[in-house]
Amino acid sequence: MLDLNGKSLLLTGGTGSFGKKFVETVLKEYPDIKRLVIYSRDELKQFEMAQTFPPQKYKALRYFIGDVRDLPRFKRACKYIDYIVHAAAMKQVPTAEYNPMECIKTNVLGAGNVIDAALECGISKVVALSTDKAAAPINLYGATKLCSDKLFVAANNIRSNKEMKFSVVRYGNVMGSRGSVIPFFMNKKKDGVLPITDDRMTRFNISLDEGVRMVLYALGNAMGGEIFVPKIPSYKIMDVAKAIGPNCETPIVGIRPGEKIHEEMITAADSLTTVDLGRYYAILPQTPNFDLEDYLKKYSGKKVTPGFTYNSETNEEWLNVEQLRDLIVEHVDPNFVA
Repeated sequence: MLDLNGKSLLLTGGTGSFGKKFVETVLKEYPDIKRLVIYSRDELKQFEMAQTFPPQKYKALRYFIGDVRDLPRFKRACKYIDYIVHAAAMKQVPTAEYNPMECIKTNVLGAGNVIDAALECGISKVVALSTDKAAAPINLYGATKLCSDKLFVAANNIRSNKEMKFSVVRYGNVMGSRGSVIPFFMNKKKDGVLPITDDRMTRFNISLDEGVRMVLYALGNAMGGEIFVPKIPSYKIMDVAKAIGPNCETPIVGIRPGEKIHEEMITAADSLTTVDLGRYYAILPQTPNFDLEDYLKKYSGKKVTPGFTYNSETNEEWLNVEQLRDLIVEHVDPNFVA
C-alpha cells in the first residue's frame, strides 16, 4: 500500500490542472510527506499556485523553476527524491501540429531526460501521464506521447536495480481541465453559439480526482512497464452542447488538424498483452520483468479477449445530458445553471 509520509516526490508540470488537484490531495492525505517539489517553467503560474498552497503553511512544498528539456537542471531537482510523477507536456493538438519540433523537444526528449535523471538519481518509482491520443495516433501530440510511453516502458530494461519501476497512466479528456471543451463551451455560451467540429464526435471522460487516484494507484501497485487505462464513461459532443447551452446554436465548423472523431485507449494490437484488473486495464510490456501468472493472481486479473478494443464510440458506459450537468456542477462550477 502506498504511503508518501516521510517520502519525497517531484511533480513535473505541477502548476497545471492535474498538478493542482494532485498537490491538494497529497497534502491532505499525506500530511507528513517529507518534500513535494513542483517542477515547472512558468514563474507566474508558480506564483499563483503559491497563493493557494503557500510554502509557509505547507512546509513540505518546494517550487522549483525548470524545464524537462534541461537535463542538468532536472537532475539537480531530483536529488534525494523518492518518486516522480511526470505530467509536463505540450498538450494542445493544433499547437503541436504547427510547432512540431517544440512538441518533440518537450514530450519525447523531455521524457528521455526524466528517465535519465531518474536512473542516475536512483528514483524508486516513476509514473508518467499519457493520453488516449497516444493509441493509434494520427496527430503529432499523440505520436509524441506514444514515443514517451514506449520510453518509460523500455526504461524498466535498463534500471539500475530491481526496486526501480517505471509505469504509465493513459486516460481521456479531463473534465474541466484548461483548454478542454467544457470550459470552452461555458465561455462561449454567452455568445449564444457553441461551435461543433463534428456532430458525431465522442470522447472519454474522467474527473481530475479520478485521474489523481489512478496515478496514486500506479505509484503503489506498478510492477514496472504497465500502461494503466481506467474504465471510464464516454460522452457525445452534442450532449455536452445540450448540457451547457440547450438554447445555443451549434454550427458545424469542421474538425481541427490532427483531430479524431472518436478516441481509442486500447487497440486490437494492444489486446494481446492487456489484462483486466477490475477497476483498470493494464497494457503489459511484451517482455515483462515480472512473472505474469503471479501478477494476475496478485491483482485478481485476467487476460482480455484477443481483438478487444477500448474506444469512445463503442464504450458500454455513457454520460447523458443530465449526468453531464451534474458532473459540471460537481467538478467544474458549483454555480452552473444550464
